[in-house]
Amino acid sequence: MNLLPVLRDSWYFFTHNLLAIARLCLPLIVLEGLFLQQVSSLVAAESAGLWRLLAGLLFYPLYSAALILFLDARSQGLQPRARDLLAAGLRLWPSFALLAGLNTLAILLGAALFVLPGIWLMVKLAFAEYLLVLRGLSPLKALHESFEMSSGYFWPMLGCILIVMLPLWLLDGWSQTSTTFADDALARLLLDCTSRFLQLLSSIVLFRLFMLRSTQPDIE
Repeated sequence: MNLLPVLRDSWYFFTHNLLAIARLCLPLIVLEGLFLQQVSSLVAAESAGLWRLLAGLLFYPLYSAALILFLDARSQGLQPRARDLLAAGLRLWPSFALLAGLNTLAILLGAALFVLPGIWLMVKLAFAEYLLVLRGLSPLKALHESFEMSSGYFWPMLGCILIVMLPLWLLDGWSQTSTTFADDALARLLLDCTSRFLQLLSSIVLFRLFMLRSTQPDIE
């Protein structure tokens, strides 16, 4: 699989639908950032990581499910309304939140053993969200099907994920340790929201890979 067309097409879609994606996802991303700032000021630093995970389970399923439905609609030439997509995302929230929790737990357990098992699981389970939202699979079934569906496509998927996400992970790591943002709450919020919004590009890339994979025969 050639990565360049996937990345090029995903970037083209992201830039040409930037306003629609921002209207759909950015308000929830900002709410997530504000929630995290408020919680971080009230809890001990040792608990901040746990609260970030909980905030992700609260907000991420809403805007991610809405984005996936938007991608599917646009791939069919449709122009859905943001409120309809968010309403559909809200209906999917319980199962999506459970899926996100199971996915995160599996990756963290893999990373706790060594870093590489966590990365391997992250790639193998990357299609689960699309299977749950677009095919209506249960969380456990979506995880199992993603594991099977990604067979033979690990390296292209890993390459696309790293190209998009590695710079953002490095930016997040730098911002959390930099003294530049230590006393500037607004700057931290803007940087955090910008990073989360740019991470949506990875969802578009994975959607593109998911659609391509769905049309190709299984590889043993």
